[in-house]
Amino acid sequence: MPITVTPADSRSDHRAFVDFPFRLYAESDYWVPMLRRDALALIDEKKNPFFEHGLMQPYLARNEKGEIVGRIAAIQNGAHLETFDDATGFFGFFECINDYGVARALLDAAAGWMRGMGLKAMRGPANPSLNDTAGLLVDGFDLQPSVMMPYNPAYYEDFLRRWGFETQTEMLSLYVHAKYMDPSKLFRGDEIVRKRLPGLTVRGLDPKRFDEDVAAAMKIYNDGWEKNEGFVAMTDAEAKHLASELKPILVPELFLFAERDGEPVGFSVSLPDFNQALRYVKSGKLTPGNLIGLIARAKMGTITDLRMPLMGARQDYQGKGLDAVLIAETIRRGRKMGFLGCELSWVLADNKRLLLALERMGAVIDKRYVLLEAPLD
Repeated sequence: MPITVTPADSRSDHRAFVDFPFRLYAESDYWVPMLRRDALALIDEKKNPFFEHGLMQPYLARNEKGEIVGRIAAIQNGAHLETFDDATGFFGFFECINDYGVARALLDAAAGWMRGMGLKAMRGPANPSLNDTAGLLVDGFDLQPSVMMPYNPAYYEDFLRRWGFETQTEMLSLYVHAKYMDPSKLFRGDEIVRKRLPGLTVRGLDPKRFDEDVAAAMKIYNDGWEKNEGFVAMTDAEAKHLASELKPILVPELFLFAERDGEPVGFSVSLPDFNQALRYVKSGKLTPGNLIGLIARAKMGTITDLRMPLMGARQDYQGKGLDAVLIAETIRRGRKMGFLGCELSWVLADNKRLLLALERMGAVIDKRYVLLEAPLD
């Protein structure tokens, strides 16, 4: 069928851009909607600090009847280019009906924009950066995504590879449930690390020093991840924006700092999996009725799982076992608070040491994701 792809620049286009996934996944038992207001803010140049260094061109695809059948965004990440100078652009927010012709038209449009910007390769999905929701789900389609994790149909991988994409990075999601967990070895490792590092303590975030603690965590994160392939440090504005977005669901006792003689050297963040409640907000609108329902579900124990999206250690403390200490402490605290399971995501597929430690504890790989890349020349 004839497909027309046009830039989505107007306010009404942005609303249509955000609305399309709600129609695409209307019958899905697994997709969890982002709140519409948050989705709109993500592509708003005035509300998302990504645009202080990045550019984005969203597109909508329509069929011959004028019906929207797909969307995509072509992205130039200025911070990435400043870090790597590799002429790589990104695509994100990719959604389409089960028709390769639609996918091809959208990808062609994004590629054309990137070529016009002088970019030589296209990587993604990133929505809009790797510090946001990113990655393509390639295994685990019969599972609900955890908070801030993507979901997509299985046919996306085929469409993207047919267009010319190949795997650039493979990421894993691991899940552990209290019923099947054996943290005894982890706890022994925790004890050993604490003995090897006298003066090591663990504390939770101090709500009275929220900004200072967030800044300390981001300093560790940017330092500890600096040498990881493809890593781009968050700007101060992006870190503050992320913290403000997460603040309503942060549990201070589960935002942990490992400190040596009072100085932060590692941290981890575990979030209640609010997707377990948001899945019931099918409209994506936080009406008074939906808000009351969310609060009620949270109090009634609907949210039983955590997700650990962030963990890092200063470079001079890497390889010293801080991950064991932070995970062990998360288990202890999470148990006391009534949480039954935790997803650790993502974990790079080549991080064999961490994967082995998690699997020994009883964690299993339940979802796989990839970042894909294609040349543009």
